[in-house]
Amino acid sequence: MTLRLVTKAWKRVADAFIDEGVESGEIMVHDGYDISSIGGWKYRRERRKLATRVIFLLNITKVGQHECHWAVNLFVVDIPEGVQRFGHLAFRGCSSLTTISFPTTLTFIGGYAFCDCSSLDNVDLLHTNLQKIGGDVFWDCSELKSMTIPDSLQTLGCKVFTNCFKLVPSSIDVSEDNDVDLLSPEVVLISEVVTRLRSLQNS
Repeated sequence: MTLRLVTKAWKRVADAFIDEGVESGEIMVHDGYDISSIGGWKYRRERRKLATRVIFLLNITKVGQHECHWAVNLFVVDIPEGVQRFGHLAFRGCSSLTTISFPTTLTFIGGYAFCDCSSLDNVDLLHTNLQKIGGDVFWDCSELKSMTIPDSLQTLGCKVFTNCFKLVPSSIDVSEDNDVDLLSPEVVLISEVVTRLRSLQNS
């Protein structure tokens, strides 16, 4: 089973593939299209569970909300260059996901994007242009042991690393991270979590 992420221009074609997913062996979803807001979500959620691969087509600039939500059989995802944003819940519940490659163009990861990705053990963001990580992004990523972050990071949402005890010990209160306004350029992210991550990657 394959998940294909395409642009909205392919919406009608994508819908046809979604509807025929079982027979064709493919699920096609489109960039930025929030499938949770349309009819048949439970039906399509069951289809997601069969997906083992994601193929990105055309010039995609974002992975939309819920795009790979609950695709429990995804193991490896390679995000192509040009993708700048991950929508909320983009990969939530991908419990088999062990490896994800991020593009240099990435600037934003939305809330809960990797929540419940319980097999993910390493996240390398050092080479990206990431500026903001939303709240609860890595909640319950219980196997996460290593993460590198770029100097471009300005904002870290609340509870980003809840229950990530192999990465951030329980002595650090992740609920107290700053969730500041990116429109205020004078605000620089300084938190105990970021200090720890930077110390680990520089050691």
